[in-house]
Amino acid sequence: MRLRTLTLLAITVAMSALVLGSIAHAADNQVGTWKLNVAKSKYSPGPAPKDGTLTVESEPNGLKITIHGTDAEGKAVHMEFAPKYDGKDVPTTGMLGADTISMKKIDDYTVESVSKKGGKPLITTKSVVSKDGKTRTTTQKGTNAKGEKVNNTIVYDKQ
Repeated sequence: MRLRTLTLLAITVAMSALVLGSIAHAADNQVGTWKLNVAKSKYSPGPAPKDGTLTVESEPNGLKITIHGTDAEGKAVHMEFAPKYDGKDVPTTGMLGADTISMKKIDDYTVESVSKKGGKPLITTKSVVSKDGKTRTTTQKGTNAKGEKVNNTIVYDKQ
């Protein structure tokens, strides 16, 4: 009888941990589909892209980020990366001039990432979701692959 009670208790604890972990995981404010608001965004250096959609999915202790859009010249853009919140570099796909990215969670509404080429930091990106969850504002500072200073403010609306 005692073994059965302990087994039941162990199963209950394990299931509770999974459920609570899923709830905490799903509560990440960064997660969702975000549409680029070109009119509210500022790109230096320009020009701004024509459009873009940012999809952020929850991953264990991190995020999976996919960006689709059209650049200023009308070329298709596709980027993917899945950084953890641990600040360690992970590979990127399609990110112009960068081959890795790292990310840290600052608070429930803010993440900060650093894109790098060959281990050298290029651009620091800070993304803040508004308290109402409807807007995501991303600021980027650093130097791009062409050696130009970057100072962007990119605004996304939740879809």
